[in-house]
Amino acid sequence: MMIIAVFLEFKGYIWHNSLFASRYEVKGIDVARYQGDIDWPKLQGTGRFQFVYIKATEGRDWIDPYYKDNWTEAKASGLLIGAYHFFTTQSTGVQQADHFIATVPNDANMLPPVIDIEIALDKDVSRIRQELTDLSSRLERHYGQRPMLYVTYATYKTYIAGSFEDYRIWIRDIVKHPNLKKGRQWEFWQYSNRGRTDGIDAYVDLNVYNGSLEQFDAAYRK
Repeated sequence: MMIIAVFLEFKGYIWHNSLFASRYEVKGIDVARYQGDIDWPKLQGTGRFQFVYIKATEGRDWIDPYYKDNWTEAKASGLLIGAYHFFTTQSTGVQQADHFIATVPNDANMLPPVIDIEIALDKDVSRIRQELTDLSSRLERHYGQRPMLYVTYATYKTYIAGSFEDYRIWIRDIVKHPNLKKGRQWEFWQYSNRGRTDGIDAYVDLNVYNGSLEQFDAAYRK
C-alpha cells in the first residue's frame, strides 16, 4: 500500500500537502512553457481554480514562448489572471521592469505583478535589495499595484526578511504548511509542483490564497 501511495504522489495524482491546502477556499495555478499547450476552456470548466499566474518575462530580454497565447486564452476563459517576472542578476531592476512593461499589458482586473526571486544565495544583499526595489517601484507606478514577491525559504531569509515589510509574500513550500519567521503572513502558497488537472497534460504548480473567497474578491476583483 505504501508503494502505491508513493507512486501516486510521484505521478501527481495525490499530494500530501493537499490535506493542509484543502481548508483554503481560493485555489489557483501558475503556468509557463513547461505546461505546453493548455486547453483553457477545459481547464476553466473544472471549476477548481479562481486564478492563474502566467510567466511572462525573465531578465531584461527573454519572453516565455507560451506567454502571449496563455494570456489571451486564459483571459477569454474567465479566470482571473496575472503575470510574473523571473528576476535575474545579469541586468538592472530598471531594465527588467521596462522589459516586463513592454510585454505585459496594463489590463483591467489583472492580478498584481509578481517578481519571482529564486536566485543564488551568494549575491550582495544590499545590491539585490536595491535592484528589487527599483524593479518593483517601476512596476507599481505603471500598473498601479504593488508587486507581490514569490520566494523560497532560502531567498526569503537571505534577501527579503527584515525588509520589504509592506509587500505581499507568495511562499513555496511543497513539503508542509508554510511558516514565515516572526509571524509574517503569506498571501499565496504554492503547495505542490506536481499537480494534475483537466486541460493540462503536464504537471502544474498548485496554489492557495490565504483568506476567504469574499476577501479574495474584495482584494483582487475590481
